[in-house]
Amino acid sequence: MAFRTRCPVLDPAAFCFRPSTDLRNPETVISEPQAKVTLFEAAELLRNDEVVAIPTETVYGLAANAFSPAAITKIYATKNRPQDNPLIVHVSSLAMLEEILPDHRIPPIYLPVINRFWPGPLTIILPKSDRIPAIACNQPTVAVRFPSHPIARALITQCGFPLAAPSANSSGKPSPTIASHVISDLDTKIPLVLDGGQCYFGIESTVLDALRSPPAILRPGGVTFEALKEVLGMEELQVYKKHFVDVQLEMTPTTPGMKYRHYSPEAQVVLFEKPIPLGNGLVPTIDNTNCKGFELSTMVAMTILETDIESLRSSIAHEVEQLLSAGNRKFGILRTSSSSLQDITKNRGSTFKSSTEFTVVEKFLGSALHPEQVAHELFKCLREMDAQGMDVILVEGISEDREGLAVMNRLRKAASRIVTM
Repeated sequence: MAFRTRCPVLDPAAFCFRPSTDLRNPETVISEPQAKVTLFEAAELLRNDEVVAIPTETVYGLAANAFSPAAITKIYATKNRPQDNPLIVHVSSLAMLEEILPDHRIPPIYLPVINRFWPGPLTIILPKSDRIPAIACNQPTVAVRFPSHPIARALITQCGFPLAAPSANSSGKPSPTIASHVISDLDTKIPLVLDGGQCYFGIESTVLDALRSPPAILRPGGVTFEALKEVLGMEELQVYKKHFVDVQLEMTPTTPGMKYRHYSPEAQVVLFEKPIPLGNGLVPTIDNTNCKGFELSTMVAMTILETDIESLRSSIAHEVEQLLSAGNRKFGILRTSSSSLQDITKNRGSTFKSSTEFTVVEKFLGSALHPEQVAHELFKCLREMDAQGMDVILVEGISEDREGLAVMNRLRKAASRIVTM
């Protein structure tokens, strides 16, 4: 069925919750009459088993009634999403959360984490009750999140039921962080996109499994490893594919982002990392499934320092020469260092041998010293490069400190090739 997709603009500031500290059953207050009308329309579509794209603080989500197999089927069909890629369920109160748990009781291990990080970009793995259909997650557990974005919170409350909501894009593409990204992928496929502006974080939520011992981050995201580790009960926190691996978990994932290639633009992505010897107690990243002919071996990423800019330019020039020979002519550069990398042909005739004409477009992702800036712009810049028709996108990697862990996770999954320096 083809829709005439509507995209009304909503001001997140028009929504608030009283009392502001009440997570058990907060009351929604909407200050703009038209916002109330739009929210009611979205809720009615969701009650009738349609899907609606909504803003969250992480990325835009494609929402459907989490209790309805028919509605959830539309999520998979609209996105062309693999059926064994589970969904995250979104709630707007702790009371709603308790209603979907088998014994209506939140596991005590999660209470300190919830008190500190909810509502926010943190998903937790919980026991699944029969109220959540198998099509959402065919596991004994389910991933659940309490979003902080006021439009998402207000809509879930208006519906009166939780919403299953993966990213609102075609499966495998970079996640959408502005409404136009959703329209680009899903126009005529869904009836409504709620435009709440650019998402605050720009990358998906962190997924925490504290039902296992020790607790583990299954997918890095908006809440950092460093911040979680400070919370009571998280002292021995691990990161999947850094501290441990689990083949069975990857084959039958409990959360999205573990099994399939994600976040990839139409253009090839070449990621440049600076390797350092192991010594920080971490197992190196093991996911090489998308890295053609590349073995990450015993290296992890670190920030490419200013003193290494010439080395990076040389590496980019060498890579461009190889790509030119394969017929590529338009190159995008996403940098995180303060110095421009665009003039990669200045040594033409010495380090750069090719005489073929080509185009280079450069964008600044954000400072490597501020990984939250890079996270905020990452998917947006990948999509902008695609929109400009780049054949290849060359990306400068950053340290895995703080939000950098999530940034590098997404870039490695998007990469066609990884180059170590």
